Amino acid sequence: QVQLVESGGGLVQAGGSLRLSCAASGHTFSRLSMGWFRQAPGKEREFVASMAWTNGLTDYANAVKGRFTISRDNSRSMVYLQMDSLKPEDTAVYSCAATPGGFSDLRIVSSFTFWGQGTHVTVSS
Repeated sequence: QVQLVESGGGLVQAGGSLRLSCAASGHTFSRLSMGWFRQAPGKEREFVASMAWTNGLTDYANAVKGRFTISRDNSRSMVYLQMDSLKPEDTAVYSCAATPGGFSDLRIVSSFTFWGQGTHVTVSS
């Protein structure tokens, strides 16, 4: 089993920045592909960003490309999501996810086996 704990959410004004963190335990972290997803009130959970463990390849949703950056520190079993130029439409609960799979479609919720509880991000206009 993999345990994931997010932190770093909060309230920020539009144009501001936040960095989300996700601490992982229970598995060899370097062999986990990691993803960030978000769910706004009344909406489906959607893909935000991912990083495959096999080659370090990153992927971003079009809505966040150029503003958000996913990174990881294997020595600390941490994955991060740096969010810049935040917009009110970025308001959501952000969750990190993990999978041992390196070649799955990491944009799909069902590709991930393990999920954190989520952290709230609110962007005011």
